Amino acid sequence: MSIPVLDDAVCVVHPLIVSLAATLGPLGGATTAIVLCTLTLRLLLLPLTLVAVRGERSRAALAPTVDALQRRHRGDPERLRAEVAALYRGAGASPFAGCLPLLVQSPFFAVWYRVFTAPRIAGHPNALLAHNFLAARMFTGEHPLVFLPLLAALAGLALLARRRARRIAAATGTPAPTGVLALMPFAGLVSAAWMPLAAVVYLVTTLTWTAVENAALRRPGERPRRGAG
Repeated sequence: MSIPVLDDAVCVVHPLIVSLAATLGPLGGATTAIVLCTLTLRLLLLPLTLVAVRGERSRAALAPTVDALQRRHRGDPERLRAEVAALYRGAGASPFAGCLPLLVQSPFFAVWYRVFTAPRIAGHPNALLAHNFLAARMFTGEHPLVFLPLLAALAGLALLARRRARRIAAATGTPAPTGVLALMPFAGLVSAAWMPLAAVVYLVTTLTWTAVENAALRRPGERPRRGAG
């Protein structure tokens, strides 16, 4: 599906990545360019992630008080909403503080994903997929062995994400994800089977960054610091 604003952004970004791929020819070419550009994107978006983390810590710090208010005013929804709103105002926080920065990041990820998957960009063949190697898909029979280490990496990242979700549930006293929610971390692994190799390289790189970011910034069971957010 074509989205004009995103397509325009893709047309701006794509030539830069193609140029970098040509420059890095002796050092892995397009594959290295995909990794470096993905890491650059995540680094540029890091300030938004830090804002999201502060918002998450603020909500975590206020969660016990919110739970107490819910028990106290369970029969009076209007009073509950007013009390919760006053609590967040007094703390200088918002119940959506951790969500909005993540939503702002979404268009950037959509642009990057399209750069590595669209067969044609601005009416021309996608130069990043011009090489059969990066355009290969697992089920087409082209270079299937190349996918194996990448799929293994995605499986390992999915297991880490599921383990993290369980640790967060245990630390916060909430139910652990079950059913479809428990399988969500493996969505990337399943999708990779139909993606071109270029997109799989991007996916492994960005999910690895996310895993490191979570380990460094979002520690399950960590007590929110005073004044966070």
